[in-house]
Amino acid sequence: MPNDLAISAHGLVKRFGDRRVVDGMDIAVPRGAVYGVLGPNGAGKTTTLRMLLGIIEPDGGERTLLGCDAPRDASDRVGYLPEERGLYPAMKAREAIAFMGALRGLPWATGRERAAVLLERAGLGHAVDTKIKKLSKGMAQLVQLLGSVVHEPELLVLDEPFSGLDPVNQEALEALILGERDRGATVLFSTHVMAHAERLCDRLAIIARGRRRFEGTVADARGTLPMRVRYTPRRADAELAALLPADAHPQGEAWLFTLPDTGVEPLLARLLETGHGIAGLSMERPGLHDAFVRIVQEADK
Repeated sequence: MPNDLAISAHGLVKRFGDRRVVDGMDIAVPRGAVYGVLGPNGAGKTTTLRMLLGIIEPDGGERTLLGCDAPRDASDRVGYLPEERGLYPAMKAREAIAFMGALRGLPWATGRERAAVLLERAGLGHAVDTKIKKLSKGMAQLVQLLGSVVHEPELLVLDEPFSGLDPVNQEALEALILGERDRGATVLFSTHVMAHAERLCDRLAIIARGRRRFEGTVADARGTLPMRVRYTPRRADAELAALLPADAHPQGEAWLFTLPDTGVEPLLARLLETGHGIAGLSMERPGLHDAFVRIVQEADK
């Protein structure tokens, strides 16, 4: 595996019965990056992460994690937040974090010291000695997340980390992810919520039906769709729609349509000649959500 990659996988396959949940997955995660694995429910995100970590074995393909062909050999250098959350309800927050660190080889005393600092930074300093069963679901999820970073891992893997969090805790999680990256860690997380990926990811993969359908930056993903035009006429009448491209649709006083292959200038000249004029005009690249929907729909064909 190249030294600049934290994770490399090629041709991963996983079958459950007669169904191929993952069908030839390729993943290359650069060291020090925030990398998102995006896909609809049932796309194979969780199964892919578990194979990368060595929690389950692939039926085909190969993968390397932090330079190790056997992923479990690197387990002490990895932090993992699984999709299924779970902490001992009677354990206090600080002890829960220290316990998770101890499972990765961190001394107990060091874990307790770091836990107090992490809780304070996350706005949970008041909950240091609060039992998990007394915390809200979102607070308990943050505690489990802190437990996955307390040993300062080289690689942090988060499976649907934003699920179930309110906006305040989502913001705290985003800050933690960026803080881990700034510390030098690689962060790999799965999600089907585009807003988080758009704000956080240095690179991302979009998967559907068990295969990777796109890999690149957010800008690369948005670039798979043509520019859109937002046009507002000075005069609108029944003839206007016939002058605009076939996909044009009104939105308030403006009209939205895909930038024509010939460019927008011939169209604007026509609109000026017919007296409709131009009260407003802007061109914009579709968002990650639009690109995601198109890529997934293409996979379903």
